[in-house]
Amino acid sequence: MELEMKQVRKSFGEKEVLKGISFRAEGGKAFGLLGRNGAGKTTSIRILMEVFPPDSGEILFSHAQAGKRNVQFGYLPEERGLYPKKKIIDQLVYFAMLKGMDRRSAVRSADYWLKRLDMQQHRNKRLDTLSKGNQQKIQLITALSHNPQVVILDEPFSGLDPVNAMLLKDVVKEEIAKGKIVLFSSHQMSYIEEFCDRIAILNGGEIVLSGDLHEIKRNYPRNRLVVRSEQHAQVAAAFGDACVTGEDGTLLLTLPQPDAKQHVMRQLAETYDIDEMKVFEPSLNDIFVEYTEQQV
Repeated sequence: MELEMKQVRKSFGEKEVLKGISFRAEGGKAFGLLGRNGAGKTTSIRILMEVFPPDSGEILFSHAQAGKRNVQFGYLPEERGLYPKKKIIDQLVYFAMLKGMDRRSAVRSADYWLKRLDMQQHRNKRLDTLSKGNQQKIQLITALSHNPQVVILDEPFSGLDPVNAMLLKDVVKEEIAKGKIVLFSSHQMSYIEEFCDRIAILNGGEIVLSGDLHEIKRNYPRNRLVVRSEQHAQVAAAFGDACVTGEDGTLLLTLPQPDAKQHVMRQLAETYDIDEMKVFEPSLNDIFVEYTEQQV
């Protein structure tokens, strides 16, 4: 099972929002769609879900033209869209039935998810009586209760405390383990790194980087070392301009070429009291900033 966007273009008036973007997300894996505000993420998601059509290009699901007839989407939007004055169970059943479930199945599924997310005590309450984090959990249930094949999560951890964030992590991992396609859109890079095998970074309506996240990191020049030592002042002085001190007190040493690292690591270990030493690997946040700092 896979979802593919191929050479999709979309303009609104004279503004070209998507400029021929392509990416592929696979079942049983999480995919991260990243970009600054205005990069085209929301437009891409809305095209995937047939909110409006692309000007050109196509959306494929398991190599067939994607549409409501052959793919069920579950969508957690960044901007929440439930009814604050309505009873929670009534809303959950209503939205599940809109996705094709019969009433009995919708009630059963809603009750399962209320229990799974520790929300069963709020079943008959109005939505506006809940905290922001609990409202987020109810919104998540609307995205999952009809058992979709593709789950799209737009800033899913917004407003969640650490305990509820951990609960949501477990739920997402369960959905991935079921073989579903899970697509993340978020500015919280730590969550993307934790879940996503593949990413695509949008900038100015174009894909500026895509692929396997591990491979992307491995392809960066491996000519920098991260060093932690109680003798950091002496190490920094020995390496001069090739050494930068981070906010956490670690040292980042830039080597003249990658194949010098074994020699330098041995020299450091023999000369100084070293607590930690490793080859520097950029975080997803570092990569994101590099590819989006200049808005296209």
